[in-house]
Amino acid sequence: MAAVLLLLGYFLGWYFFGNGWAGLIVALVLWAIMNLIAYFQGGALILSLSGAKKIGPNDHPRLWNVVEEMKIASGLEKMPEVYIIEDQAMNAFATGRSPKHAAVTVTSGLLQKMNRDELQGVVAHEVSHIQNRDVLLMTLCSVLLGTIVILAWYGSRVMLYSGSGGRRSGSGGGGNGAAVILIIALLLAILAPIFAQLIYFAISRKREYLADASGALYTRYPEGLASALEKISDSTVQLRSANQAFAPMYIANPFRKKGMSASDLTSTHPPIRERIKILRSMAGGASFVDYNKAFQQVRNKKQNIIPGSALAGGAGLVSTRQPAPAADRLSESQQKIERAREVSSALDKLNKYTALACQCGTAFRIPPDYRGKVIRCPRCGRDNQIPNS
Repeated sequence: MAAVLLLLGYFLGWYFFGNGWAGLIVALVLWAIMNLIAYFQGGALILSLSGAKKIGPNDHPRLWNVVEEMKIASGLEKMPEVYIIEDQAMNAFATGRSPKHAAVTVTSGLLQKMNRDELQGVVAHEVSHIQNRDVLLMTLCSVLLGTIVILAWYGSRVMLYSGSGGRRSGSGGGGNGAAVILIIALLLAILAPIFAQLIYFAISRKREYLADASGALYTRYPEGLASALEKISDSTVQLRSANQAFAPMYIANPFRKKGMSASDLTSTHPPIRERIKILRSMAGGASFVDYNKAFQQVRNKKQNIIPGSALAGGAGLVSTRQPAPAADRLSESQQKIERAREVSSALDKLNKYTALACQCGTAFRIPPDYRGKVIRCPRCGRDNQIPNS
C-alpha cells in the first residue's frame, strides 16, 4: 500500500510540479499528518461515528464480566473499555492504538440474541484483535487507503478539468514526454485506490482468520464463536451506523446480506460459512495448531494461515471445554426474556431514563426530556411523584 502511495505521489508531482520528488514529499507529509490524527484520535473517532456509549461494570454485568474473563485469558495488561451500540443488528468491533488504550464494542442486538458461550466467543475474537495489534494495523491501513484516495481524487480531477494543467514542457522531453506522464499519472490516479483497497481487504481477511483462531484458544470452546457467527450470518438486519471505511473492523461485514457470497478480492471478510466450518473442524483441540489443521482441511490446501512463530509457540495440547451450563437452569425462551430485560435496563441507564414503580405494581420508564412532576398510573389512577422532576 505504501508503494502504491509513493508511486502515485511521485507521478502526480512529476505532472504538476515537473519534479517527482516534490510530489513524493507532499504525499509523505499528508500521510504523516493523517497517521498522527489516527494514532491519537482514531479510536475515539470510530466510536463517535458508530454512536457507541461507554458502560461500567454495573450497567451490563454479564457483558462486563465476559470482557474481563477474556482480558485475563488473553493476557492483556489492561481491561479494555466497554461500549454498547443501540442497534438491533448483531455485530461487534474492537478499536484502539495499543493493548493499554483499547475498547470493545458490541450492539444491543447481539447482546439480546447471544447466550453466554456465544457472547464469550465474539468478545474473545475482538479481544484477540487488540492483543494481536490488529486494531492499530487496520487503523493505519485505513488511513493509508484514505490518503491514496484523497490524492487520487483531487489529482485526477485537476488533470481532467484544468486543460494544460500543471504539465511542464521540461518534465519528460517535449510534448510526447508530457503526454506519457499525463497518461501514467491519470492511470495511477484511477487504479491506485482500487489496488490499495484490494490489499486492505486482503490484510483484513487474514487478520479475521487469526482472530478466530485466537478467540477459540482464549475460550477453549470453538463452538461458541461458530454458533455466534451462524446467528449473525442468518440475520439480514444491517447496522445503521456502519461506515464503509471501518467495515473491515467489525466481526462480520455490516453491509452483507443473507446468502451473500462476495468474491475473494472485494470482500472485507472471509466467507462467514467457511469460518464456521473451520471452527467446527477443530477436532477436540483449541490451539493454533488445531485451527491451522482445520483451515488446511477446509480449504484443501497446505497453506498455513497462522504465522510460523505462533504455530511453534502453540504446539502444546489445548483441550476444548464443555459448554457453560444454562443460567440458573432457565429454558431457552426464559433466557431470551432475561437477556432482553438485561439489555433494556442497560439502555435505560445509558439514555438516562428514570425507573418508577407504582404501588399497584405498574412500572414506568420516564424519558429524560419529560417535563411533568407527576405521572398518572393507567392501571389504578394513582398520581406518582417523579423523583428529581
